[in-house]
Amino acid sequence: MGKGFFQVPTAYNEPIKSYAPGTPERDAVLKQYKAYYNGNEDVPLYIGGQEIRTDKTRTMSPPHDHKHLVGKYHLAEKTHVELAIATALESREAWANLAWEQRAAIFMKAAELIAGPYRAKINAATMIAQSKTIHQAEIDAACEFIDFLRFNVEFMSQIYEEQPDSAEGIWNRVEYRPLEGFIYAITPFNFTAIAGNLPASAAMMGNVVVWKPSDHQVFSAKVIVDVFKEAGLPDGVINVIYGDPVMITETVLASPDFAGIHFTGSTYVFKELWKQIGTNIHTYKTYPRIVGETGGKDFIVAHPSAKPKQVATAITRGAFEFQGQKCSAASRVYLPKSTANEILELVKADIKSFNKPGSPEDMGNFITAVIHEGSFDKLAKYIDQAKKDENVEVIAGGEYNKSKGYFIEPTVLLTTDPRYTTMETELFGPVVTIYIYEDKDWGKTLKLVDTTSEYALTGAVLSTDRYAIDEATKALQNSAGNFYINDKPTGAVVGQQPFGGARASGTNDKAGSAQNLLRWVSPRLIKETLVTPENYRYPFLGE
Repeated sequence: MGKGFFQVPTAYNEPIKSYAPGTPERDAVLKQYKAYYNGNEDVPLYIGGQEIRTDKTRTMSPPHDHKHLVGKYHLAEKTHVELAIATALESREAWANLAWEQRAAIFMKAAELIAGPYRAKINAATMIAQSKTIHQAEIDAACEFIDFLRFNVEFMSQIYEEQPDSAEGIWNRVEYRPLEGFIYAITPFNFTAIAGNLPASAAMMGNVVVWKPSDHQVFSAKVIVDVFKEAGLPDGVINVIYGDPVMITETVLASPDFAGIHFTGSTYVFKELWKQIGTNIHTYKTYPRIVGETGGKDFIVAHPSAKPKQVATAITRGAFEFQGQKCSAASRVYLPKSTANEILELVKADIKSFNKPGSPEDMGNFITAVIHEGSFDKLAKYIDQAKKDENVEVIAGGEYNKSKGYFIEPTVLLTTDPRYTTMETELFGPVVTIYIYEDKDWGKTLKLVDTTSEYALTGAVLSTDRYAIDEATKALQNSAGNFYINDKPTGAVVGQQPFGGARASGTNDKAGSAQNLLRWVSPRLIKETLVTPENYRYPFLGE
């Protein structure tokens, strides 16, 4: 610690810009989008102070225009992964011993860079790489990432401030040591903020990191690297590699110095990683921390008292924003028979008002492309099967086309089987399945919601009946780590709604809270006795 008990600036949520026609932010992001679209990025590996380019590369294309190239990135060999680990470990002592307020200053500066000169860059890169509309890019790549950085600094200071009581003649104190070794961060394509936060939150607490971004987010990940460099993050603290995930992971998890994994991705992959860590457990110098946020099959359940327009809006926004490619997206919905037809007509009217899926450069588009051909083909398969099955019908959307971009129309399925495959399987796309229940079966339906899915990430109840809300809140207490009342099940805000789920949805370590940061430290209790005893005999022994 430095020469004082320092107070960090009070964290606040970054205001969301409108990007309305004629605004300077709209002009700036469109100009940057065109520059990226017409450019040719060459993204290296970042290991220590080196930018490493290899003989093997992959091209980068926008999902909404997959034949157009915007650059390439370089793939790591095993030797590069080993170099990244060695470089991280060489950097550990200096970084871990740096005063916490000096680390805080780096990430606070990063937040201000994103809020200012990098805002158009990180948003435009996210529009290009992940086919996000400007609104979705703004709330993710700019605002949420800024919020993670600001609030994590505040949470870090609160953690360090938390100290034990002392007794007469004794001074007790706790120091929050970084983990002994390095952290492996694996980040997903769908949120630039998550891609930045997973390595940054561990590094903020004094750890060094080997970071593997998603292959489909490399373009915007480069902007994160640029921000961290300009903010003054020392070389070797966060090392960035791309390539064969199996080879990279096997190399990382074979290291005795592996100290933890910070993961967001699929449930299957996370379980395999956990198994691999368990298999290697005798190799490690310490028990690794395993932190992961994985899949979801998130629900909306509407009570008969719910207002139809509110339910319809929750479905439209919850299911179709960012093409349903959010782990929190609404993908199964339970509607009461008395109001179901009205709600569904409102949803269909909303979908009809959308433009056809297209490029995020056209800011009249609410829907753009899904991330890649594999996702497109998977979704198309489920839609085609629904068209054949007797117990389900396609009541909106259902068309798709990948000639230019990976475009799936927003699709609503109506099933008579509450256990139909798309009520249980995570699709990760703009497809939502509706089941209609008898009004009198409200209680039974809550049990159905609770038992249908292996996941427990997010969920929402809509009702104007407070007794029904209370009943749902209790019945579904294990069904969602983030539970929403009279709202869609997406849109958690850092510092307000810490995010994470349980069951097959992850370890529920709540990104956007001090709970997550505590996983990246190993506390050491120091007891100092001010006057040391010189006689072993206690009073009860007498003379």
